[in-house]
Amino acid sequence: MGVMKPLLSKLTKLLEEEYVKVKGVRKKINFLRDELSAMSATLQMLGDAEQLNPETREWRDKLRELAYDLEDCVDAFTLRVDHEPEDRLSAFERFFCKLKKLKACHAISNQIEELKTRAIVASERHKRYNFVQSAQETSAGNLHEKPPREMSSIDPRLPALFVEIEKLIGIDGPKKHIIERLTMEMKSSSMKVKVVSIYGCGGIGKTTLANQVYHAIKRQFSCSVFVSVSRTPNMTKILRDVAKGVGLTDYTMDDDVQQLINKLRMHLHDKRYLVVVDDIWDAKAWDIIHLALLNNHNGSRIITTTRSATVASCCSSQGGYVYQMKALSFADSKRLFSTRAFGYEELCYPHLEQVFHRILEKCGGLPLALITISSLLVDKLEIDDWTRVLNAIGCALAKDPDAEDMAKILSFSYFDLPHHLRTCFLYLSVFPEDHVIKKQRLINRWIAEGFIHEEQGRRAYETGEYYFNDLINRSLIQPVDVEYGQATACQVHDIILDYIKCKASEENFVTSLDAEHGYISEYKVRRLCLANCDERDVTMLRSQILSHVRTLTVTVSRYLKQSRSFVIFHSSSCIGPRRLFVSVQL
Repeated sequence: MGVMKPLLSKLTKLLEEEYVKVKGVRKKINFLRDELSAMSATLQMLGDAEQLNPETREWRDKLRELAYDLEDCVDAFTLRVDHEPEDRLSAFERFFCKLKKLKACHAISNQIEELKTRAIVASERHKRYNFVQSAQETSAGNLHEKPPREMSSIDPRLPALFVEIEKLIGIDGPKKHIIERLTMEMKSSSMKVKVVSIYGCGGIGKTTLANQVYHAIKRQFSCSVFVSVSRTPNMTKILRDVAKGVGLTDYTMDDDVQQLINKLRMHLHDKRYLVVVDDIWDAKAWDIIHLALLNNHNGSRIITTTRSATVASCCSSQGGYVYQMKALSFADSKRLFSTRAFGYEELCYPHLEQVFHRILEKCGGLPLALITISSLLVDKLEIDDWTRVLNAIGCALAKDPDAEDMAKILSFSYFDLPHHLRTCFLYLSVFPEDHVIKKQRLINRWIAEGFIHEEQGRRAYETGEYYFNDLINRSLIQPVDVEYGQATACQVHDIILDYIKCKASEENFVTSLDAEHGYISEYKVRRLCLANCDERDVTMLRSQILSHVRTLTVTVSRYLKQSRSFVIFHSSSCIGPRRLFVSVQL
């Protein structure tokens, strides 16, 4: 319920203004603030509960929408009355300004009366049903009862840990095997292009392995590139990324898929290239990319990664090789977990050994699960902490490492976050899969949304850096371009992104409309995220309540030719906050 804290702050600030004294407006605002303050603790407890009964969930959702509507009301009112200081205005302008404020006060008075009625109804339901006890029973045992960690910088062990994860723990054998497969025929008379396809379940380390092989052998080729495809690929953008990576310069933003394929084939005909195509979901995407990567008999190599054995076989159908990723061994799992939790490879705490082994068994050798769970236990030596984690994991991933079990682990990590950090974490759902998110841009958006304020003598941006680094330290986002202990950007693993998209939709925090996450909301849309929309999606949008949209994010539209983001502040057609933040990213 991330809206409550900034809303209470806005109401307090509004009460300090002179112009809210008109006809009991101050009294109504004061009532709402006190009522919402009283409910805030209950809402926070409900937010900590992973499962709620239908009655409790309905009450929580209605109160959340009440808070959203009240925030819209306050923002709209503030925007109408906040103008230039009156001492800069003429006497006539001051009179007109006061008249305008008086009109705005009457308008907000009527709106607040309606909201007050809704608050009273919610309060009576709160007293009638024991939501507090329900929340306490549901949230019992969660780690969020522990005081939140405060991180002023990235954990200094983190860069070394990422090296350990990527280069040492459980990856040396597969890396050596694939390199041998790629290079074994380079000195023979047969110099045909060769494809190695890596497949396995999500979170098992396919991208990490491909990335390590790529960096180990790319100097043996005249040009090389690493591109990601994802579930809803924009083939024009992917081919442009390939073109840029292999040094093609005569392509334009207006080139279509066929033109890019032709230019790439001409450019690569006499070159020995290495191309990694990561995260292929559909054989159709591979068919298009493969057309651009002609067999020029120069010893070129292609590496693909996918979750599908069928897609892997398709990619390697002509004399290629399919490699199935295996889960980490128990010994490697132990090394990885210990390195993340304690900073060294061996467990030196006998009292934790039994519960430690049971956690490893449940993670089933899945690197993403091991990293996520171990991040919850960094420097924690009490057996009760470890037992709570063990009990929360649920079914053993060793039996079936599917998305449902991984979601249980991610859910536990989510509920371990302090409330202010949950809001910032959910906001990452507006970014597309495989997107490199610039730290500065992300923090500025957090601030613009009102998630971050100055606190404890720190500027808002500095607080945002604390939050950003805390998410990295918890292994919920992956640092990108780490220099001198600071990351300038981050990425979100696709499994984690799936989870937060679903969670953001459930909380009516972000409404995503794309091939994977489109849905119809029964509530007013607050933040709208559009990706690769077609006419069907536009038709679906017509049934949504869009007058209260605060943020619109549009991603990867084939109709847009510019790659820069832009912001529009619109004040004529919005009924709600009258401020619309629009971000377009390709």
